[in-house]
Amino acid sequence: MTGREQEWEPEAADLVRPYVITKGRGLPDEGQFSLITLVTAAPGRSQRPTRLPPEEQRLLDLCSAGYLSVAEIAGHTRLPLGVVKILLAALTEGGYLISRPPVARARPAEREILEEVLNGLRAKFG
Repeated sequence: MTGREQEWEPEAADLVRPYVITKGRGLPDEGQFSLITLVTAAPGRSQRPTRLPPEEQRLLDLCSAGYLSVAEIAGHTRLPLGVVKILLAALTEGGYLISRPPVARARPAEREILEEVLNGLRAKFG
């Protein structure tokens, strides 16, 4: 082995591992999983699948506890975000997970309504 081959070996291992984990699959559609997309285990999947790779099984176990955001899942697993999105897409396609967009941000209350409430509270409790 030449000195040049030894130089590339650790870097190659870092590049190959995510490729192996994702089985060479590419990123899902951009809108499918944002950082704040919520993911949970699909109802009715009480039996654990026996043929999932360890990384996918770990994601499924995490999501069984309730809704988690994609960012939280990536943080818990310490996997790169792109890898997590690919694995989540595969589990969703397999029917193991369901995802939903986060709850939309509430519209701010109008100032007049807030002033009426404040005036009413002042009148009552004075």
